[in-house]
Parts: sequence; C-alpha cells; structure tokens
Amino acid sequence: MIRSMTGYGAAEEELPDGRVLRAEIRTVNHRHLNVNVRLPRGWENLESKVTERVRTVLSRGSVSLSMACERPDHEDTGAPGLDMDRVRRLVSLLRLAGEELDFDGKLDVNTVAGLPGVWRTDALPAPPPPDEAGLLSCAEAALGGVVAMREAEGRRLEEELRRSVGRIKAEVDVIEARAPERLIRERDRLRERVALLSDAVEVDEDRLAREIAYLAEKWDIAEEIVRLRSHVTFFLEQLGDAGGGPVTAERAKRGSGAEDPDSAVVGRQAGKRLGFVVQEMNREANTLGAKANDAAISASAVAIKEELERIREQLENVE
Repeated sequence: MIRSMTGYGAAEEELPDGRVLRAEIRTVNHRHLNVNVRLPRGWENLESKVTERVRTVLSRGSVSLSMACERPDHEDTGAPGLDMDRVRRLVSLLRLAGEELDFDGKLDVNTVAGLPGVWRTDALPAPPPPDEAGLLSCAEAALGGVVAMREAEGRRLEEELRRSVGRIKAEVDVIEARAPERLIRERDRLRERVALLSDAVEVDEDRLAREIAYLAEKWDIAEEIVRLRSHVTFFLEQLGDAGGGPVTAERAKRGSGAEDPDSAVVGRQAGKRLGFVVQEMNREANTLGAKANDAAISASAVAIKEELERIREQLENVE
C-alpha cells in the first residue's frame, strides 16, 4: 500500500511533574524530505533527536513539527514584565519636555511601549527543564496520527491509480486486437491499386508479399505491446509492495521506526519508482502512436497517454 505525503497529527502528554506537552505535525508533498522542528524554549538541544525520529518514520514530504510545554497553572511564560518605576519617570520627563517646548502631542500606550528600557527581560521565568523521554514519546504519538492519515489517503490514491491502469490495459487489448487487421487491410488496398494501375495485368504476388512483409516490419508494434504490458505489471507489483514502507502508524506509536532499517528501505521513495515506470510507459505509448497508421490504434495510444498523465499527477503526492 502506498502512502500520501499529505497528513496531520496531534498529541498531548502529561509529564511526571504535571507539565503538559503538546505536539502538532503537518506534512505536504515535497520532492525530498524537509523537516522543520520548533521546540519549547530551553529544549532546543533535543531538536536533532526529534528530527532523526521523524526521518525514521517519514521518507518524503515537507514536515512541520511544533511542540509546546505548558505549566500546570497554565500561566503565560512568554511575556516579559514592565519596569513601572522607569515608565513613570520617563513619562514624567516627557510631559515636562512637552510643557516647556509647547508640544501638542499626547502620550499613549504605543508610545510608552516603545520607550527604551521599559521592558524587563529578567521577569521571564526560567524555562522548564527538558524531558527527553516525554518529548520523544509525544512526538511519536503525533507521528502515528500523521502516518495513519497518510496511509488512509494512500489507499484512496491507490484505488484511483489501479482504475487508471485498468483503463490502460483495456486500450492495450484494443491495440493488440487491431494490429493484424491493418496489415490485411493494407494488403488488400495494395492489391486493388496495383490491379487498377496495371490495367488487368496479372499482379506479381511474390512482389506484393515482399511489400507487405516490409510494411509489417515497419509497423510492427508487438515489441512495444509486450514492454507496455510488462511495465503495467511492474507498476501494479510496486503498488502492492509499497506497503513495506518506512513504518506503519502502529510502529510509529511504538517508536520502532529505527529498529528495522532494511525493511524500511524496501518501501521508501515509492512515488519516485512509480514515476520512473510511468515515464517508460509513456515512451512506449509514443512509439505505438508513431507506428499506428490506424485511426483506432492512434486513438487508443492517445487515451493511454491521457491516463498516464493522470497517474503522473497523482504520483506527485505519493511518498
């Protein structure tokens, strides 16, 4: 089963000291894996470990992970304090200057907030000590939600891809059945034209057979049909094997993404592998159209290319 690169996950975990950790992850499609992590103040030294854990679970996509830690009393720990004594002194001086210089301006909150030195950064509480185990556990729970959503979307993508491949196989069947008829039709056309031009002179059947053999070799599409069917089979096999991907949602919750790296490699970059197969199928479809010399075969080749374009667009969001 393939996975989409679009996902969302959130988790909350209470630490032993009563603090609450909250994690939120959003992922969208990206050519490679791009991880952006934002941790609580004072926990920045754990960013590399969180990023590495994300990389064991996800292989492609743009990932934004945001985590926050709240105190039990839910106080706002992010706002600095005001030095009210300094504010009063500065306001008094400004009013005095205004009276002496006959200024018409009035003091307001925005003016006071911009005065130098009125904010006390020492009023900020010390950041809570980091809890590595709690942080990683919360991140893994959120990753489990992301994986579950990406897998659900992947199932829907897989259904659509299989329908498109089914339509391609049907068009290949039409081409394969139609291919011999055009040679018979061309043989009869040549016979009629030779008979018309030779004015009742007996037709050289041996020469006519050689011409038909030449056309048969020139228009032969058996090789392209075989290769196209082979690519279709390989594409479907890859859809089935993609389920061996990095980690399932349950494994992500258990934090076991790094325990089995060999099996993880099997399913990584499924979207890129499938995209390469689509390129090869498109190459064969182009050759079929070039060798068609038949309206029905040309129409089927165009229909195949249209389905391949739909598949290519869907693969843009496959991990």
